[in-house]
Amino acid sequence: MTVDARRGVEVVLPLRATHQHAAAAVVELTPWINRRLLELDQTMATVAARGSTLPYLDGTLELRAEPGRTRAHRRGDTLLVPADPAEQTAAIERWYRRIARDEFTARADQACVSADLNYVKLTVRGQKTRWGSCTRERALSFNWRLLLAPEAVLDYVVWHEVCHLAVMDHSPKFWGLVAHHCPDYKQHAAWLRRNGATLVL
Repeated sequence: MTVDARRGVEVVLPLRATHQHAAAAVVELTPWINRRLLELDQTMATVAARGSTLPYLDGTLELRAEPGRTRAHRRGDTLLVPADPAEQTAAIERWYRRIARDEFTARADQACVSADLNYVKLTVRGQKTRWGSCTRERALSFNWRLLLAPEAVLDYVVWHEVCHLAVMDHSPKFWGLVAHHCPDYKQHAAWLRRNGATLVL
């Protein structure tokens, strides 16, 4: 079962299940659904409160629409964007994705030097539920939306995935390694759990 701002409450059932099963599930999970709906309302209010600005790590970018512009471009603390609302979000996302590659590469490289580890590939993605990943083939992946979070949160996610280069599971040994390199990681992980849904354009 998922609760989404656009699609509402969605229940996915096995093929053999009946509509009565769905109704029973909704009744049973009503308290959880109501909590999620409240969280969604709070998330949408937080996003709406930005007005004509967007977060960028520990700073804020003021959006300025320019007629004829097709790409987003940063000038100081201003992000110049297309005037056409239909083009704005896509242009802004493309800009964040471009910047994200440099941000993540620099931080992952620095972390790997510090921890005496290495990776073979780094990609930037836009997953809905994952902030980062590390494969057994030593490929790192990060979510561009982390640029909308505080810098320390982004650094925690980088350290989390870099530590997976040494320990692939979430054992005490892994968390000990994360704590060694990022002592306040629990604070940043908690921030992501509470605020991750607000990291949208």
